Amino acid sequence: MPTTTTSHRALSHLTEVVSALVSGALAIGGLLALPLLDAAELDESLVAVSPVSAAWWVVLALILSQTVALLWASRLSLVVLSVVALVPLVHAIVVPGVTFSLTTVAVSFGVFWATVRQPSSRLRVALPVVVLFVTAAQAINDVRSGVALDFATIATALVQGLVVVGLPLIIGLFLAARHDARVARDKEVLALKRERDALVQAAVSRERMAMSRELHDIAAHHISGIALLASVIYRQVDVDPEAAKIAAQQVRAQSKTVLDDLRSVVGLLRDESERSRSVETLAAVRELVERRRSAGTAAEFVLLTTERELGSGVGLLGQLVAYRMVQEALANAATHAPGANCRVEIDDRQPGHLSVLVSNDGAHAPDLGPGGGFGLVGMRERAELVGAKVHYGATEGGGWEVRLTIPRDATSGDLTEEPT
Repeated sequence: MPTTTTSHRALSHLTEVVSALVSGALAIGGLLALPLLDAAELDESLVAVSPVSAAWWVVLALILSQTVALLWASRLSLVVLSVVALVPLVHAIVVPGVTFSLTTVAVSFGVFWATVRQPSSRLRVALPVVVLFVTAAQAINDVRSGVALDFATIATALVQGLVVVGLPLIIGLFLAARHDARVARDKEVLALKRERDALVQAAVSRERMAMSRELHDIAAHHISGIALLASVIYRQVDVDPEAAKIAAQQVRAQSKTVLDDLRSVVGLLRDESERSRSVETLAAVRELVERRRSAGTAAEFVLLTTERELGSGVGLLGQLVAYRMVQEALANAATHAPGANCRVEIDDRQPGHLSVLVSNDGAHAPDLGPGGGFGLVGMRERAELVGAKVHYGATEGGGWEVRLTIPRDATSGDLTEEPT
């Protein structure tokens, strides 16, 4: 950014110098060309324009003063415009004659720079004043050169003022409009780029949250089961070696399952085709509870349903949300209330919604303290994906319950809404 700003300033300064030199070259070129005209064509009443006369050098000094002033035209445009607009008036008073028009060249350049650099609110006041100065200077020059002051003289002076100001004003407005359009286009492109970056960041954030939920659910469920089995093995290894062997086999099976699930999640990060893999549904909840029971958790599964298909109307995504909620709730129960009796109830009888309840009595062990809190956050985030509601809290008997209510037909059931 600093390099761009410095480059822009250098270019602006170079443009100032070139503009001032072009203005001075045009005016001085005209001044040098006037003595070459046939003397017979000049009105004898006009001031001589030969370099041998003092008037010629005065005009040259006035032109040079305008040229020097234009060197600051882009930075002090209104000040420079005021200076160069006063010079023709000085010329008309001090050395009136045919050289007057040469001093209006710099005025046109000053008007151009003011148009490009200044807001229109300032130009509404400045430009009419410049027109007035040039018109008055032209009229004074004509009268002092021997022309009668009448309507024609004033009209000619007014036209001169309008031409000197009007032409550079039109050119400046055109270039300013193009510049503004280019700036607006650049800002629009920048805004679109920022919007695209924001969308990408939001998509990445959603992906990260989805993956973190998957990893948390998988790890919390299986590792808590492994930890529970490990404690069982520790107690049984001396008193009941055969039971300890069975528990060790279950640890192995749990470990294999968690590794398979983790590979699936990693596969999602590596290959988009993995998104088509099968997902857990409500029908798999019974098996989930059975695995918990085999791991030593006192878990009960209750299904309240009608003759229609289980989970009808909630979609595959809604069923996955319900499965993950049960998985997380059972993992929490094993962590915070080991030994408690758990109950998993799916109520699919209501026509408008499906309800899933996971509760424990909390009678066998106290709460072991707060966890990381990501499990409950993940439940809420998943529920929001399908328009469901999650309610959780302590029960009257000292236990804990989590209830998920999923409206039917709340989503399309398209698994692309949340990568799993």
